[in-house]
Amino acid sequence: MQIKTKAIVISSIKYGEADTIVKCFTQEKGLVSYMLKGIRKSKRGRLRMSMFQQLSLLEIEAFHKENKNIQYLKEVRPYHSYKSLQTNIYKSTIVMFLAEVLKSCIQEEEQNKNLFKFLEDSFLHLDKSESIKNFHLHFIVKLTQFLGFYPDNQSMDFQFFDMLNGVFQLKEINTYTFNNYNSELLKQLMAIDSYDENDRIKLNQDSRNSFLDFMMLYYELQLQGFRKPKSLEILQQIF
Repeated sequence: MQIKTKAIVISSIKYGEADTIVKCFTQEKGLVSYMLKGIRKSKRGRLRMSMFQQLSLLEIEAFHKENKNIQYLKEVRPYHSYKSLQTNIYKSTIVMFLAEVLKSCIQEEEQNKNLFKFLEDSFLHLDKSESIKNFHLHFIVKLTQFLGFYPDNQSMDFQFFDMLNGVFQLKEINTYTFNNYNSELLKQLMAIDSYDENDRIKLNQDSRNSFLDFMMLYYELQLQGFRKPKSLEILQQIF
């Protein structure tokens, strides 16, 4: 079967001497792995590695065979060329971190158009935005809506956040229940609808780093197999 779909590049890995396997989150088929034959040695081919940088937005035509782990691409073109996402060192560090988070989070080989639209809109916003210091914090909170463990917003009057159950509690009920600045910051970020409102929250580097560690622990508790991104330390040094 041949399909045409939008796709977001999540990761790539070298295969053999000249091939590469890329993982893309596609609008029509969810997470798909594609084999790029000879791409690392070909200088004149229709496919180039520069097309497959992390979080690139592509429009692809591909051959899909059911029950196959790896598929093959026929045509690829960027449908949006980023202006700053992969050249601005601050944004490219965020990209590296978010791509690692998504690689651990997205495992579903099925269509999820709501998640795709969220990712697409988020990366387009990051590309054009000048104020980005809190973007990744807001993103990892909003992402939980599409992964099935968004904190319960009906219990936000309570002070303690229970990470195991994803709810705010009246009192501490387990070792993963927290009543601190991070649990309050979580409420603030949940209350914001647009990335444009991120600047309303004033944070220093220590606060950002602490909240990232807080949310990574939440992800680890909620997602089996989630691994803390290696790029987290780099991100925390920059922001």
